[in-house]
Amino acid sequence: MRILGAEETRERLPYARLADSIREVALARGRGAVRAPERLAVPLPEGGTLLVMPAADAELAMTKLVTVHPENAGRGLPAIRGEVVVMEAATGRRLALLDGSAVTARRTAALSLLAARELARHPEGPLLVVGAGTQGRSHLEAFREGLGVGEAFVASRTRESAERLAEHARGLGMRARAVDGPEEVLGDVPLVVTATTSAEPVLPEGVTQEAFIAAVGAFRPEMAELPPGLVARAVVVVDTLEGARAEAGDLIRAADVGAFDWEDAVELEEVLQGRGFGAGPVVFKSVGHALWDLAAVRAALAEA
Repeated sequence: MRILGAEETRERLPYARLADSIREVALARGRGAVRAPERLAVPLPEGGTLLVMPAADAELAMTKLVTVHPENAGRGLPAIRGEVVVMEAATGRRLALLDGSAVTARRTAALSLLAARELARHPEGPLLVVGAGTQGRSHLEAFREGLGVGEAFVASRTRESAERLAEHARGLGMRARAVDGPEEVLGDVPLVVTATTSAEPVLPEGVTQEAFIAAVGAFRPEMAELPPGLVARAVVVVDTLEGARAEAGDLIRAADVGAFDWEDAVELEEVLQGRGFGAGPVVFKSVGHALWDLAAVRAALAEA
């Protein structure tokens, strides 16, 4: 069995190629060629979560085990840890062990990149990233690599974290600076990524009519990065409807107050198949799915 550490896992998952792999798997889902049950989420102490996510196609079977610990940021520890075990579907023979944190960071950002390719009206940016952790960093890298975004703004709970990510963006050749809050630039940016674990909205309602927002941080019902008023005026696209209905706190909260109807949500798979979407800001809401991990496994092992 091949063991891929974090660095090698990242090297085998360039964002653009991974986005293409996710596209293939999303379309294969519609044909019934890939399979994955709803993920199992087990609460852990201090707001943590254990996630178990299996998936398979005709050749590969995999399970990702991940723990998420929001309080680790204050301890100087990774917020997300995990492994992906890959097996030969026909025999169960163990093929590889991938770093789960690297897979999660890369495939989540690549999924948002895929959505932005299809849905963003101004994919060139500038970009606002709210949240300067692992997902904020990976999304900034993905949008730089896959869309050619040249300018970015970063907002975070602490100015120090925002400055660090802005410095990383400048190292990628981007013009970048930290801002005190989203409101400072929200009227001037057509691309927004929210990558926090906040229980309360981190964006105001006043995004531009042509904005594309990838909301990736809230993955439990009690979390919400977007206010109901913003959801109410947006075209809402989700990675999977079943996952969003169970875990997308932003949308659940909006639906509970009558600002959103689940029947109006569009799955990304439908967009990839050619379904159009209406006017207004576009919210792409993802909570994660084992099929996107399967897409990452396919991409990582394609040349192994």
